[in-house]
Amino acid sequence: MTSHRTRARMVTRLREQGIGDERVLAAMERVPRHRFLDEALASRGYEDTALPIGWGQTLSRPWEVARMTEALLEVVPDRVLEVGAGSGYQSAVLAELVGSVWGVELVPELAQAGSRSLRRLGYTNVHLRAGDGRTAWAHKAPFDAVLVAASAEGPPWAILEQVDEGGIVIAPVGEEAGQQLVRWRRTADGFLEEGLGPCHFVPLRSETAG
Repeated sequence: MTSHRTRARMVTRLREQGIGDERVLAAMERVPRHRFLDEALASRGYEDTALPIGWGQTLSRPWEVARMTEALLEVVPDRVLEVGAGSGYQSAVLAELVGSVWGVELVPELAQAGSRSLRRLGYTNVHLRAGDGRTAWAHKAPFDAVLVAASAEGPPWAILEQVDEGGIVIAPVGEEAGQQLVRWRRTADGFLEEGLGPCHFVPLRSETAG
């Protein structure tokens, strides 16, 4: 059985790996990661690895979730768009830290499963729907920040345009063998880009993709 003690060990490991924001570490300790996995994988919920969640998608390793969340909190956002919500775990971590999360997942079955998990755990500030990240919540834009959990070949402009001036977007960019995590900050003149180091995510897809 998983336990608070197992989660605490995960947080200790995250701290040793360089995650320094205590707000993020506390959120990671509160959210039961194993509840976002199939029962057969629940015992591996706090391993330092990505785990399969079906339909070719994965639940990102805890360190990746923590570092993306840490990078996002630089602007203390209230309304966050999350693209590629998967099973809903990252949504739950964000929900511990921001006012509202507007999540979108392209695979309808994953979006439905994620919504069920979030409801069971009592997260009322997460709005998760199936759809394309470029359009699903565009009518709710602009957001204070955007987190993208799938890699685009270049800057995802349709998603970047949904962030408010002064806000930031965290997203992986590049092909599988050479992805980089990038942070964009929107200014009155455009976007400032900052590389945050290598990463590994599944490709960003759209509803029109084959």
